[in-house]
Amino acid sequence: MRQNDLSPAPGSKRKRKRVGRGLGSGHGCFSGRGAKGQKARAGGHLHPRFEGGQTPLVERLPRKRGFTHPKTEYSVVNVGRLSVFEENAVVTPETLAAVGLVKSSQKPVKVLGDGVLKKPLTVRASSFSAKARDKIAAAGGKVEEIEGAPGKTAI
Repeated sequence: MRQNDLSPAPGSKRKRKRVGRGLGSGHGCFSGRGAKGQKARAGGHLHPRFEGGQTPLVERLPRKRGFTHPKTEYSVVNVGRLSVFEENAVVTPETLAAVGLVKSSQKPVKVLGDGVLKKPLTVRASSFSAKARDKIAAAGGKVEEIEGAPGKTAI
C-alpha cells in the first residue's frame, strides 16, 4: 500500500452545502437562515444563555451560584468554663448540657483554649484546639476525642 492509494471510507466524506447559489439549488434566497432578524445576519450569533435582553437567570439568582460544602456546626466551650466540674470528673457533651454550658448534646462539641483550668478532668468531646489539649494536660487531665459524634458528616 502506498500513500497515494489511501482514501477515506466510502460515505464518510460529505460534500459541503453550497448556499446562496440561486433558487434552483434548493438553498437560495435566504440560504436556510429564515427571513430577517439578528440570526439571519452575518456574525449575528448569540451566546447560549442570552434571554432576549432580559437579565439572565444566572445573574437574577446570585444565591444559586456555585457549590457550598455542608459544614459541621459545633457547640463551643472554653477550657476556663470547665472549672464548674469537680476534680477527676468525666466531662461529656451530656454533662455539659446538664450544667448549661452547651444548649444541646445533639451538636458536636469543640473545646477551645481560652481561660485557665486548675483541676484534672477527663474531657470527652468531638474536637479540641491544640491550646485546649495543652491546658487540660497541664492541669493533669485527659483528652478523649469522641468518634462518630452527632452532626459529623463522613465524606
